[in-house]
Amino acid sequence: MIKVSRLNGKEFVLNCDMIKTVEATPDTVITLLSGEKTMVRESVDDVIRATMEYKRKIFFGPPERQASQNSQGGES
Repeated sequence: MIKVSRLNGKEFVLNCDMIKTVEATPDTVITLLSGEKTMVRESVDDVIRATMEYKRKIFFGPPERQASQNSQGGES
């Protein structure tokens, strides 16, 4: 889940697993797998960055755990 803002500034949480496309038209339009479209304030790059951070947390844990694993040479 990522936090994004509607054009009026109201924040909402979006299930990034449901994103089909993100495009700049010039406003950022997120199209979901359902076909629903939402315009957001964030740039395409911001949506991609938030999605990558979310996925990183899901697969590798919080940043503190990632740093610990890296310094130990992997999982214990």
